[in-house]
Amino acid sequence: MSGNRPSHIPSAPLPRVVIIGAGFGGLTAARALKSAPVEITVVDRRNFHLFQPLLYQVATAALSPGDIAWPIRSVFAGQKNVRVVMMEVNSIDPMNQTVSDGAASISYDYLVVATGATHTYFGHPDWARFAPGLKTIDDARALRERLLTACEIAELSDDDEVRRRCLTTVIIGGGATGVEMAGAVAELSRRTLRGEFRRIDPEKMRIVLVEAGPRLLPGVPERLSERCKRALIEMSVEVRPGSMVTECNERGVSLGPERIDAATIMWAAGVRASRAAQWLDAEHDRSNRIIVGSDLSVPPHENIFAIGDTSAVQSEGRPVPGLAPAAKQMGRYVGRLITARVRNEANPPVFSYKHQGDLAVIGRKSAVVAMGQLWLCGFIAWVFRSVVHILFLIGFRSKIVVAFEWLWSFVTRQRSARLISDGATRKAFVANREQTKQELARGI
Repeated sequence: MSGNRPSHIPSAPLPRVVIIGAGFGGLTAARALKSAPVEITVVDRRNFHLFQPLLYQVATAALSPGDIAWPIRSVFAGQKNVRVVMMEVNSIDPMNQTVSDGAASISYDYLVVATGATHTYFGHPDWARFAPGLKTIDDARALRERLLTACEIAELSDDDEVRRRCLTTVIIGGGATGVEMAGAVAELSRRTLRGEFRRIDPEKMRIVLVEAGPRLLPGVPERLSERCKRALIEMSVEVRPGSMVTECNERGVSLGPERIDAATIMWAAGVRASRAAQWLDAEHDRSNRIIVGSDLSVPPHENIFAIGDTSAVQSEGRPVPGLAPAAKQMGRYVGRLITARVRNEANPPVFSYKHQGDLAVIGRKSAVVAMGQLWLCGFIAWVFRSVVHILFLIGFRSKIVVAFEWLWSFVTRQRSARLISDGATRKAFVANREQTKQELARGI
């Protein structure tokens, strides 16, 4: 009778979903697949998810890096169908359905590309040395230390020209990042550092916000844009709309014939998508974003999707902006689409973006909010924006910590993360002083 016993039939392997990038879009896609019969592999070159909208607060010492970053493995500890791999992908093979870093490869049945974007310097890549952007924790730390170190050099110097240069900050780009950074630097210099130095007055720090377009925050109504400009001017920020940077080096920037010597320069003028379009040999726009179909797939590959800053997609005849809510909506849509396919269910309708509004903080008790017909500015907008950002944070602890830090800073006007690290920064501090001395000797 044992010979008639039915043999064991192995179950079919589950479809493999690989998600490259653990930003807003990648995390949301993985979460949307929580109940799907799939094996998910989340691949990222870092082991943490970063809340990029608050990087400017790390750069201006309002928050510590750990307040806005969370280990990816911790995020998915309770989702058993997710495996996390720390790997920097540099190629995709659609024919063999693998992604690779050159040494190891991972196979997929469905691929979600959410590799984000980096800075673009519009044909001047050499400017990156002098005007770093703000996309990573390292960027924020470097910018914070550059700001604080400039004040220390000014405190030590006996030369008025050196002091003026060290106490000048130029921010290039009048979008949300540039506006928020300008306001935060003004708060740092005029409130937090006030009274802490003996030979310099940080309140006299010169902050210049440069925008090539005709106005700040082009995505919000013009009335709010003008309100933002007035608020920055009230904070002693020099706002320069319609100004094009023509040169950028270690001494500062040039706006046509005008020269601005500055020790700190920050780039917030534009972004360019990752090299995913080249990996896939896909059609892309001028910003290197992959032009995807209405279901966010990468033609001609029906099982490969690009989301977030990696993709260029239109919804209801308008381009979808590169914002966190948009990336999350794309991730949620792709998760539903893959779930429907593996379950042999009807596909959801084409992707449709629902714009949730524009937010930008200007400074202490000041922000602008545009949500359809609802326009807010001033203190009410600042409270609204603070609540929204706290709700977007991952983890109860982070929400409590950030809320407490903001409350403490609001009440005391103090910022607890004003640290200049040892090692490389100290060497750069000494090198900067020596370079300044040599330039003065040569009459530069």
